[in-house]
Amino acid sequence: MDFKKEYELDAKHIFTIPNILSYIRILLIVPFVILFIEEQYPWAATCLILSGLSDCIDGFLARKLNQVTQIGKMLDPLADKLTLIAIGVCICIKQPMVIPVILVMVLKDMLMIIGASYMMKKGVLPFASEWYGKAATICFYVSVTAIVIFELILKIEDFWIASLIMLSITTVIMIYSLVRYTMIFKKMMAEAKEKSSAK
Repeated sequence: MDFKKEYELDAKHIFTIPNILSYIRILLIVPFVILFIEEQYPWAATCLILSGLSDCIDGFLARKLNQVTQIGKMLDPLADKLTLIAIGVCICIKQPMVIPVILVMVLKDMLMIIGASYMMKKGVLPFASEWYGKAATICFYVSVTAIVIFELILKIEDFWIASLIMLSITTVIMIYSLVRYTMIFKKMMAEAKEKSSAK
């Protein structure tokens, strides 16, 4: 498949409803960081909730409205990664217990970025996010939002146990997601190699 041709044909679909939600998710990073730094935690948590909701529905709307685009397939995970990195850095400053999860997340995202770059270099279109990738993102949103609300806003001292459990579950799902994406990557590259050899 000609990646360049597919991308050029898809350019007219930049402002579909799902893509607009991804743009909003990226824009929400700025107020979240500012509000978090200024310790306006309720408003920062609101940004997280809005970002998480948009992430949950953009894929559904893309399929429901028949607006699945190649740009959207790249934009959605990009918005996820930028958002998660911003959230992770902010939360790590306040809650060091999040650091192991952030390290797993960064490793997962770096490997996926490297994989996607390699696929594009070989002329293979990157694949869209799967349910387990979304599940990892949602678990991260839920865990971090809970930490912000119960530990930073309500200051419930014993909530760290629940935080640890949620973060552990999130880490396991992230690792599972990475393994499954790696399998998809290998399969798609093998198929691309077979097609190339058949020509």
